[in-house]
Amino acid sequence: MTIGEQLLIGLVSISDRAAQGVYADQGIPALEEWFGSALNSPWRTETRLIADDQASIERTLIELVDEVGCHLVLTTGGTGPAPRDVTPEATLAVADKVMPGFGEEMRRISLNFVPTAILSRQLGVIRGKALILNLPGQPKSIRETLEGVRAADGTMTVSGIFAAVPYCIDLIGGPYVETVDQIVKAFRPKSALRSPPTA
Repeated sequence: MTIGEQLLIGLVSISDRAAQGVYADQGIPALEEWFGSALNSPWRTETRLIADDQASIERTLIELVDEVGCHLVLTTGGTGPAPRDVTPEATLAVADKVMPGFGEEMRRISLNFVPTAILSRQLGVIRGKALILNLPGQPKSIRETLEGVRAADGTMTVSGIFAAVPYCIDLIGGPYVETVDQIVKAFRPKSALRSPPTA
């Protein structure tokens, strides 16, 4: 783990119709916009737009982690109960460890907005030195899941999942990621805090 190392984020939008050009993908632009406002550390993305096909999803996740070297991979789409929703199956197939807390928290956050959140099968896993997270497909839901739920006065009522992501990346050997506290405050134990490098 080094301070100042660039975070490499893989963004995978999984949609038959978007992959066919029927409509424009919204997931990847929403994620890139969010990271632009939420991260204080250097970062860049590798993006993929693919169909709801388990073999393709598995190949893409393996490529982004094993070949491209992503520290964090976020998928959007394909997590519901429909026959073509196979993102969780593909994610589990390439996983070394399952991180069930991420899926539990994503559903808890979304249940603040829609009762159908219980139909989501989103999850988080570790592959090698990368964290892979399945996110919702809608930009509004993506932001709520990452950032959390705020009261009318702006105070955080339910923490988003990204508050735990930088420390998880620390623990699996990735770069030290710092966030913009006003958007999402990364949590680390005091023993894991690092001082920024001096000029």
